[in-house]
Amino acid sequence: MKVLLLTQVLPHPPDSGPKIETWNVLKYLAGRHEVTLVSFARGDQAADAGSLEPYCRAVHTVPIARGTLRDLSSMASSLVRREPFLMLRDDRAAMRRLVDRVAAAVRFDIVHADQLNMVQYAARVPAARRVFDAHNAVWLVCRRLEETLPAGPKRWLLRRDSRLLKRYEGGVCRACDAVLAVSEEDKAALEDAAGTPVNVTVMPISIDTQEVTEIARHPDADHVVHIGTMFWPPNADGVSWFLREVWPLIRARRPGAVFDVVGPNPPAAIRALHRPHTGVNVTGHLVDPSPILRRAAVMVVPLRAGGGMRVKILTALAQGIPIVSTTLGCEGIAVVPGRHLVVADAPSSFATAVINLLSAPAHGLELARNGRRLVEERYDYRQACRLLDAVYERAVHAPP
Repeated sequence: MKVLLLTQVLPHPPDSGPKIETWNVLKYLAGRHEVTLVSFARGDQAADAGSLEPYCRAVHTVPIARGTLRDLSSMASSLVRREPFLMLRDDRAAMRRLVDRVAAAVRFDIVHADQLNMVQYAARVPAARRVFDAHNAVWLVCRRLEETLPAGPKRWLLRRDSRLLKRYEGGVCRACDAVLAVSEEDKAALEDAAGTPVNVTVMPISIDTQEVTEIARHPDADHVVHIGTMFWPPNADGVSWFLREVWPLIRARRPGAVFDVVGPNPPAAIRALHRPHTGVNVTGHLVDPSPILRRAAVMVVPLRAGGGMRVKILTALAQGIPIVSTTLGCEGIAVVPGRHLVVADAPSSFATAVINLLSAPAHGLELARNGRRLVEERYDYRQACRLLDAVYERAVHAPP
């Protein structure tokens, strides 16, 4: 089939959760179909786009830059038009023109919109069947994040946008020929938004277990680590909660413990906590985090808001790193607490779980072995993405 893949981020290098998901979907599609990629690009990504050319018939990009003025303009439009801020922020005339031009040159069988932001462009491709690949039920992410905030303008805006997004996502699900959700929880949220039966298939996020290999951790590894995109609000909220509520409990019992916070663009409030005497090491983005991972006795995923699946957990399982997560953090992944990772939600139980893994490396090794086996069996893209074959066939052959 001729497939037009529309992505909100250029999926190379695969150095964040959304990019890893899209990278593996692209590799799977490239082995079976003729793929044209159209993507937003940030800064000079010519080399990254070139790395994708072996997988695609063609690669087209549109520059995108975000900033305070653009965000304020989009928020003003959202308030006037009663449309979701996140969708208006990424509505770009240059992308509309590019999609129109590409669609005029090739008759596509499938237009695969990767993330909610890109569905508005999929609607511009005539005759092609539309597949919406939902990395998250975005309205649910906003609602959960709103519930963590105190009363005030930010909470009001998030509550408002979650309502607008629920209506918008519901309309998208009704309008598309197929919808991909990454978990049963997200499927239920999207069906709730649609308000009527829709064609939603659960296809979990996948990784490449040949690319993501086990980390040779030091025998005396004794650090705690968190890796994530720190400008993603649920990640920043989770790390802030951990530092405020959990880390002091850990340091009281393990005064020499070190917490490495790895990921691009941490908020100023988290950067300000980079203090050697408290054991907090905020690194920002690292091209190669493996030296830090080799020192890690445990990875923490202290998520209190969000949706979808955490790629950081799949990656850490594949790397053989023991994990402590909240219940929400490991939502949608077929892990068994105590077998593949440790689950804790209260500050005291979370701190105890981390301390136990710092103190009992043999238990961490057992979790690591079980976790690696799980991702090899269930979450390698060569197995997980097979569902796309049936989804595409049903979409193409369904009556108009």
